[in-house]
Amino acid sequence: MTCQYSREERLERLAKARSLVVKVGSAVLTTPEGLNMPVLRNLAEQLSAFAHEGRRVTLVSSGAVAAGRAVLSFGEHRVEGVPGKQGAAAVGQGRLMREYEDAFAACGLLCAQVLLTRDDLRSRERFMNARNTFIQLLDWGVIPVVNENDTVVVQELRFGDNDALASLLLNPVEGDMFVNLTSTGGVLAENPLTSPNPASIPLLESIDDIRALDLDALCGGKTSVGTGGMYSKLLSARRAAQLGVPTLILPGREKDILRRAFGGEIVGTWVCPEEHPVSRRKYWMAYQSDPRGAVRVDAGAARALLEQGRSLLPGGITAVDGDFCPGDLLRIFADSEDGVNCLIGVGISNYSAEELRRIKGLKRLEVAAILGDAHYPEVIHRDNLLLDAAV
Repeated sequence: MTCQYSREERLERLAKARSLVVKVGSAVLTTPEGLNMPVLRNLAEQLSAFAHEGRRVTLVSSGAVAAGRAVLSFGEHRVEGVPGKQGAAAVGQGRLMREYEDAFAACGLLCAQVLLTRDDLRSRERFMNARNTFIQLLDWGVIPVVNENDTVVVQELRFGDNDALASLLLNPVEGDMFVNLTSTGGVLAENPLTSPNPASIPLLESIDDIRALDLDALCGGKTSVGTGGMYSKLLSARRAAQLGVPTLILPGREKDILRRAFGGEIVGTWVCPEEHPVSRRKYWMAYQSDPRGAVRVDAGAARALLEQGRSLLPGGITAVDGDFCPGDLLRIFADSEDGVNCLIGVGISNYSAEELRRIKGLKRLEVAAILGDAHYPEVIHRDNLLLDAAV
């Protein structure tokens, strides 16, 4: 839904924000020679000022791999493949934290290193443990500096990039403002790789505005030192919007950019939040892990899900893709006349892929005849379903 923020409403939201999640990428924080110390120190000074105002600040910082690679290259070590990146992260993470500790100490604050894998947030118990740790640090006035644990992470446990990690952290830290510092001036109207001096888009009023962008054309490449790019930033902004949290995408290399933005200067791109946010439980459910499979549903089932708030029943399923177990997250696609599948949401399955292939398209009594009485009436209950998921 469109929020139609005025400048005054935007500034009021910034002034009232009490829990900030700020993400800074490798392209902002590093140079070919290593860490960009003027940028890092200026960032620490700005975040410290927010903390001294009584705001709770969580920093998600890339840069460990790039910092380690720069150091290793001076010793003529070649950083190649996954083991090379993991080794570079091990070398660079300590250097990165040492600089943050010194920079925050100069402003009278402590910071804490938090390294996460997706598994830490996928398990509800570990999610709550992480949440309790974050809340304690923030209660103490300590600034958590968060990064993906690149040294030990394997592909299936990766967040993919720190944009995704930052958007997921909005939940446990109860964030009410998401700031993403990037190497561009915001969301650009044209691809900077093909268009000189492209203008930035100052406002995206709704998730529909993000969908309307030609992301393939605008986001043609990732930065050479990072793993994200504007596509991942917009995907994370969509997630934050669903949680009711606005996103501000800012040019992170510019001096005092946070002070300027929070002080009234209209800079970067503002992404409005949804007027009717999803619950934090549904947010965790939808984004805590990657979908393990998919189902396709007929037009009647799609209408029931989208327009009537119903659960997904076996009779509406036309096809099952993948190999998954009960409790796994699934994508839900709607059949279309042109044969193009339309993603309508994600949800937690009550059945395995094998079971669903046996009962798809069947009515309840027919399902009972195959599986017996001990079965769920719903394949995906509406309480375990998020429509229009940003996956």
